[in-house]
Amino acid sequence: MSMLQLAPTLDTANGRSVGLQRVVVALTVAVLFAGGGFLLHTEEQGQVIALLAAFVALFALGEKLPAGRRVAALCVAHPGTVNLTAAVMVLAIAAALREEHYTLLMMATVALFATAAAGLTLQMAFAGVPNFAGAAFFAVGSYVAAVLGTSGIPHLLVLVIAGLAAAVLGLLLLLPVLRTRGHYAALVTIAFGLLLRSFLEVNDVLGGPQGMKVPSFSLFGLSFSRVTEIGPYDVSFYLPYALAGCFLFALAFAVVRRLEFSFAGVALDAVRSDEVSASVFGLSIARWKATAFLMGNALIGVAGALYGMMNAFVNPNSANFGDSLIMLSILVLGGLGNLWGAVVASVVILVIPEKLQAIQEFRLVIFALLVIAILRFRPSGLMPRVTRDFSSFAKEG
Repeated sequence: MSMLQLAPTLDTANGRSVGLQRVVVALTVAVLFAGGGFLLHTEEQGQVIALLAAFVALFALGEKLPAGRRVAALCVAHPGTVNLTAAVMVLAIAAALREEHYTLLMMATVALFATAAAGLTLQMAFAGVPNFAGAAFFAVGSYVAAVLGTSGIPHLLVLVIAGLAAAVLGLLLLLPVLRTRGHYAALVTIAFGLLLRSFLEVNDVLGGPQGMKVPSFSLFGLSFSRVTEIGPYDVSFYLPYALAGCFLFALAFAVVRRLEFSFAGVALDAVRSDEVSASVFGLSIARWKATAFLMGNALIGVAGALYGMMNAFVNPNSANFGDSLIMLSILVLGGLGNLWGAVVASVVILVIPEKLQAIQEFRLVIFALLVIAILRFRPSGLMPRVTRDFSSFAKEG
């Protein structure tokens, strides 16, 4: 058989192989999202614990078995299929749970905290800039929404202003953060969070310790809090917030991923890995760290604004250090630099303790054991970031 006759046969075989790989990836993502949707929905303690055990076993087998590692590699190799399947599953879950208030509230909360984790990913995982005041910038977004929400400014613009306000406020931290290293920089951000909370508590213009009401998000004159039906279907007023939160995460995901695979992402990785070497090759350490810090705070501020509009209230407790630790836990547990890992970790940290409310005396023990098991057997997180490999470029000279 000549080479011209053989070529179409090889192309057809390769096409079938790629198609089969995409089917496997789509089924894997669909199963994971279906399990997450069921976890959001169920209230039976036995089902929750059984589902958690199934997820732990699934991740353990995926780590130990060659087939599991192969499926994980296929998911990395076909990101478009992963993202498309995830979007379809989110819409399907939202449609199936359209009347359940609490479930949709948790879904929106997971999406918004994952968006905040995307901002922290830019800062800590990419640029190596510590930020232990994530909740403070989250609260800044909520307070901006409370102040400007009734001013007549379109609420889409309010979200943008909230992000800019969080970024501008981050300028106050840039000088001390850039002139310190390691634990000292982390202490600066911790002090900033405590200072902001104290300022909000004594500021009567912003409601003092009682906080402020935040108007519901409105889009083109439609208030989300008044949405009770879509066509012939009755829906929860949290459904628009869940969809908006997922859309906001998708937008943050696209921005961060595009940045990661651009020259800017390579520069940020170089700055994080070795500042001396990066500066020798002409990279401005201060400029790249400032860029990551401001962009990350902007994402956190936008997520905080929508979160405040959803809850209709904000007070100084929104800026407490405990919430900042929750955001950091999501980042570390999910895997530094992996945005899908942040989604999984958000479900683990935010949803599971709520689902185990019926067994109050044991729920924190079960949750702590789960976190310890994950960190023991997967110390790099549930879904660690794939390491960059430039060996092919080096071989090409």
